[in-house]
Amino acid sequence: MLQKTSHFMREANLIDGEWVQADSGKTIDVINPATGQKIGTVPRSGGAETRRAIEAADRAFRTFRKTSALERSKLLRKLHDAIMDNQEALAELLTIEQGKSLTESRGEIGSSAAYVLWFAEEARRAYGDVVPSPWTDRRVLVTREPVGVIAAITPWNFPSSMLSRKIGPAIAAGCTAVVKPASQTPYSGLAWGALCEEVGVPKGVVNIVTGAAGEIGDELCANPLVKKITFTGSTEVGKMLIQKSAATVKKVSMELGGNAPFLVFDDADLDRAVQGAIAAKFRNSGQTCVCTNRFFVQAGIHDQFVEKLAAAAHALKVGPGLEDGVQQGPLIDEKAVEKVEEFIGDAVAKGGNVVAGGKRHELGGSFFQPTVISGATRDMKFMKDEIFGPLAPVFKFEKEEDAVALANDTEFGLACYFYTGDLGRAFRVMEGLKYGMVGVNEGVITTPEAPFGGVKESGLGREGGHQGIDDYLDTKYVCIGGLGL
Repeated sequence: MLQKTSHFMREANLIDGEWVQADSGKTIDVINPATGQKIGTVPRSGGAETRRAIEAADRAFRTFRKTSALERSKLLRKLHDAIMDNQEALAELLTIEQGKSLTESRGEIGSSAAYVLWFAEEARRAYGDVVPSPWTDRRVLVTREPVGVIAAITPWNFPSSMLSRKIGPAIAAGCTAVVKPASQTPYSGLAWGALCEEVGVPKGVVNIVTGAAGEIGDELCANPLVKKITFTGSTEVGKMLIQKSAATVKKVSMELGGNAPFLVFDDADLDRAVQGAIAAKFRNSGQTCVCTNRFFVQAGIHDQFVEKLAAAAHALKVGPGLEDGVQQGPLIDEKAVEKVEEFIGDAVAKGGNVVAGGKRHELGGSFFQPTVISGATRDMKFMKDEIFGPLAPVFKFEKEEDAVALANDTEFGLACYFYTGDLGRAFRVMEGLKYGMVGVNEGVITTPEAPFGGVKESGLGREGGHQGIDDYLDTKYVCIGGLGL
């Protein structure tokens, strides 16, 4: 168990460079999902503390916006190095509060650092334009400037890397930030404050507030000093934030829910498809927005795929994330377990067959067996609703066009995956799937170099790629006249 004296385990808000408690003195307990034991507490803050953090960010912005792109790039490079120098401690802290395996946590911390390094490079590439003028005595310039104070609200499933995609471009663009990490996993968010201090990020540039999501969110949406809100989480909450921020016409970036389909065609490499399926479904115990929610497998290969997927799922090692060799940790809490049980009960009642798992794990608590259900049909709950757990439902299909239609039969459009050995089919299906991200013969596709985000009700905007900095910048047109040319 990580001790409270850990350099990165901060039990306070970071506001204007100071570590402070909530005005009320109230706290929130943080629980280790693997043991059910209390790790520590964080402040239960509300609107007043959030307002002070916004005001601190606004003051800091007045000077930080004037720093050069090169200065900000160097600062982010230092931040990258600090993350990697402390990868093991940060990964251990992440596992203790979130539950994922230490191997996955190390990967997440490495991903966090990679995004920071990417935006260190993009800071120097936020180009403008000199536009050919229609007037002989005028010149037309297009410049890009930081939007101002940004508010970032992040989820519990990837509490470090989701923040890297927001703090990275914010600093790169010259913005300042107020961050609200999830109350279930706040320490990985607060650790960013300690890291920013360590590398010399000026006070007030990054502020972190923990507490009541409703009160903090309302202040972030209503306060006119906040110019942009970036949120990763459920579509339901995202819609509320969009509505509430409309009153002050803020920019919004929304990375929302998913319902990822995974299509396997008869001509696919079966073993590669199963390997990709395990990665795309059971990573972080199925608790990711890009996790496969529905498997659609063509009739000719269906039975073999189900057999191999069930065997691979059964072979996964379940246990506390800090134990060697563990591949699947606990679910985040009891509510998450009950939701998975509800999906399984619904599927079985409608004719589904449990071919692997299907029950709570013998370890107890919120551990759950990796589960595969065959005979899935369109009237089952997981056809429309996001599972967010280690449950893989497999549907059978006959024709390519049927699979694409089934895959698109959802209001979500974040990630999707399909496996085929036919080049023509690869292009047909890729172009037919209405999703923001497509994996062809690959089950894990996220990388800082590529734009991460969805279409339809899965969100707005992109994180990563050269597109990832765009929403942190305003475009300004400048017409210079009277040049007497």
